[in-house]
Amino acid sequence: MDIQHLVDRLEDLIDEGRHLPFSKFTMIDEERALEIIDQMRISIPEEIEKAARVLAQRDRILAQANEEAARLIQIARERGDQLIDREATVQAAQSRAANIIEGAKIEAEEIMADADGYVLESLNELDQKLSKLLTIVRNGIGEVDQKNAQRAPQPQVVTQPVQNRLAPPAPQPPVLQTVDSKPGNDKRA
Repeated sequence: MDIQHLVDRLEDLIDEGRHLPFSKFTMIDEERALEIIDQMRISIPEEIEKAARVLAQRDRILAQANEEAARLIQIARERGDQLIDREATVQAAQSRAANIIEGAKIEAEEIMADADGYVLESLNELDQKLSKLLTIVRNGIGEVDQKNAQRAPQPQVVTQPVQNRLAPPAPQPPVLQTVDSKPGNDKRA
């Protein structure tokens, strides 16, 4: 039985009792009062037990809540650590990628410079060879003109050597020849 109900019954019993005149005393039914007190004695341990159960349940709920809070805090810390690690990894990868790109740019510039140098060197060599060939061709034309002039005494027509129209005329070195009067015995210096 509920302790509160028993207290209410005891209070009603006192209210129903008779007051003694000229005193503060009240007469009550002793048997009923003892019966209510006995029920209270029985009820009080039940109430204490209920309170103990409520306290135990409260403690268990608090412990579960603390465990859950600790678990959530641990998960949050782990996720934070993972994010920090991931961020550090991303930053390291970005730094490494930037270094690789910079190295590739430098290497590409070196390759381009080497290629440009090689092309320039090749073109200079080709220019020198073409100049030599042009000189040889002009010398050959000059020799043929001299031979023709020696064979037939005709009025001489001055012919100018064919010039390369793309390049400015190269200075002609003087041609030194020794001409023998016999055909086929020409010596070049």
